[in-house]
Amino acid sequence: MKRMFQKGWLPLVAVMALPAVSVAQDKPEASVGVDLVSGYLWRGQDLGNVSIQPSAAVGYKGFTLSGWGSVGFDKEDTKEFDLTLGYATGGFSISVTDYWFNGGAGYFHYGAHNTAHVFEAQVGYDFGPLAVNWFTNFAGDDGVNKDGDRAYSSYVSVAAPFRLGGLDWTAEVGATPWATTFYNDGTNGFEVCDISLGVTKEVKISDSFSLPVFAKATWNPATEGAYFAVGMTF
Repeated sequence: MKRMFQKGWLPLVAVMALPAVSVAQDKPEASVGVDLVSGYLWRGQDLGNVSIQPSAAVGYKGFTLSGWGSVGFDKEDTKEFDLTLGYATGGFSISVTDYWFNGGAGYFHYGAHNTAHVFEAQVGYDFGPLAVNWFTNFAGDDGVNKDGDRAYSSYVSVAAPFRLGGLDWTAEVGATPWATTFYNDGTNGFEVCDISLGVTKEVKISDSFSLPVFAKATWNPATEGAYFAVGMTF
C-alpha cells in the first residue's frame, strides 16, 4: 500500500505499484525483487524509516498477480503485506489491492468492524507523456468523513515521466478529492497532498550486472511536510 515510490512512475516497483503490464504475454512471466529504502513515503505521507520491501509477481495475457511487503528496521514500524490483481491493455489499467498491516486484527479477520485489511480499486490510463490514476477504498478498515460515515477514501494522481541529463525522471501531483481520516488529518475536503520529483539511475557494477538506484523528493502542502528518500533495488 504504502510504497516509497507511488504507483506508475518507476518500472522497478511496477510489480506491485502498477496493476498489470500492458503486453499480453503468450507465456507466463514472473519476477521477484527487493528494495532497500531510506524512508517509507506513500502519497505524501511519512510512514516509516529505513525499510526492506520485497516484491514478486506473475503475469499472463495482460493479467498480473503480485505481492508486496514492507518491514522496517525500527521495531515500532508497521509490517505490511499487500496482494494486487490487475489487468492492463494498451494504456488502460484496472486493479484491486488487498492491504494488510500487523498490530491489529489477525490476517484472517475480515469482519466489517474487526479487520486490518483495506481493499482498494484502481483505474487509470497512461497516455505516454502523462499517466492518470484514480484509487478508491471500497471495503475494510477505511477512514471516515466529517459525518463519521465510511469515506470511500480516494486518491487521484497525475504523473509525467521525462528524460533529463541522461536519467529518467517523473514529476507527480496527487490529491484527495474529499474529506477522509485515511489521509492526512481528514478534516478538509479536496487537498493536494503529494507534489514529488523522482529520478532513477542504473549503476553499473560489472559487465553483466547493474544496480538500480532511485531518489525522490516529496512535498505535502496539506501537512506542510517535506521529505527526501533514496533506495536501491536488488
